[in-house]
Amino acid sequence: MSIAMVTINKLRFEKKGAESMLSPLECDALNVLWPLKEARVREIHKKLKAQRKKVALTSVAVILDRLHSKGIVARKVGTGRGGEHYVYSPVTSREGFEKSVVECTVNKLIDSFGPVAVSYFNERFSTEKEKR
Repeated sequence: MSIAMVTINKLRFEKKGAESMLSPLECDALNVLWPLKEARVREIHKKLKAQRKKVALTSVAVILDRLHSKGIVARKVGTGRGGEHYVYSPVTSREGFEKSVVECTVNKLIDSFGPVAVSYFNERFSTEKEKR
């Protein structure tokens, strides 16, 4: 899996990891999908339903479509019993996703604050090196 660049529109700094930029259901769906590598909506729904008390199949389908629109998951059309269906797969690993979020966040800070942000990062990381 490669490292895909994630587009961030909003970060919630009170949350940690993927939850800082995704909804709880989006995070749950990704947490199911990462170890599976590839799954249909029904498979993801079945695992989520075992974890949560209530989650509709249509909600899972909408969430996966949103994750696809954000470029976090890929999908292809599969054929099986009942006709065609989407098969979803993560675009990158959990670590790759998190690295991409950090990279995008740092880039936005540099774009917004320019030399002040770069100077801060230099000071911060040189202080961290001295502590070691």
